[in-house]
Amino acid sequence: MTSKNTICLWYDRDALAAATFYAETFLDSAVLAVHRAPGDYPAGKQGDVLTVEFRVMGIPCLGLNGGPAFRHNEAFSFQVATDDQAETDRLWHAIIDNGGQASACGWCKDRWGISWQITPRVLTAAIASPDRAAAKRAFEAMMGMSKIDIAQIEAALKS
Repeated sequence: MTSKNTICLWYDRDALAAATFYAETFLDSAVLAVHRAPGDYPAGKQGDVLTVEFRVMGIPCLGLNGGPAFRHNEAFSFQVATDDQAETDRLWHAIIDNGGQASACGWCKDRWGISWQITPRVLTAAIASPDRAAAKRAFEAMMGMSKIDIAQIEAALKS
C-alpha cells in the first residue's frame, strides 16, 4: 500500500469476501493485494488470508482477519454521495440484498457489519439550504425514510 493513511477494517475472517463485494459494487474500487499469514496466529493458521489491501471509491483500506473479538458499529460509516434515484437504489439494494440490513435516514449495514450512508446529493443540499423552512421540511421527510426517496425530498423542498 502506498498511502500514508489507510483505513483498517477488522473482520472475523471474511476480509477478502468483503473487499471483493466492494470492488464489484462501487466505482473506483478494487482488491489490490491479498497477504497470507506467515505463521499461526490467534484467529487463524499459517497460510490463511491475514490482510487484504483494497480501495473503496478511491479510499485505501486494509481488511484484517482478526477473529471475532471486535464488531463494527455505526460510529464508523462510509458515506456515499449518489447523483440520482437509480444510483441510490442500486447501491442500497446491493448492500441490503447481499445479506445486509436496512436502517433509517439512508443508513444500512452490509453483511459484515460495516455501516453505509447512501446519501443523495439532493438531500445534502436540501438540508444545507439557506431557506431554513425548506431545509426543515426536507429533514423531517428524511427522518421518516429508510432508503432515501429523492422525489419526496424534492416535494418537501417545494411545499
